[in-house]
Amino acid sequence: MPSRPRDLADRMAARRPGARRKLDDGYLRETFTLPRDEARAKARDFLTRYPKAGYMSAVESWRELPGGVIEFTMRRLPSAD
Repeated sequence: MPSRPRDLADRMAARRPGARRKLDDGYLRETFTLPRDEARAKARDFLTRYPKAGYMSAVESWRELPGGVIEFTMRRLPSAD
């Protein structure tokens, strides 16, 4: 039983679909919010720095925000085998 209303609110927020949770799957994630051209360059640089073959790098998710700004999350393994 929660001792405070805030405890209950935190528990409910964690179960809400789309709520952000820290995943414990071994991947490192970085989220960027940049104008479209800069986002494209940042993703290209990330994939060049951490190639998919060694780090299983990928664009995990992305969305377009107002004004042509792109928010995207890149993921990779911490080190190459």
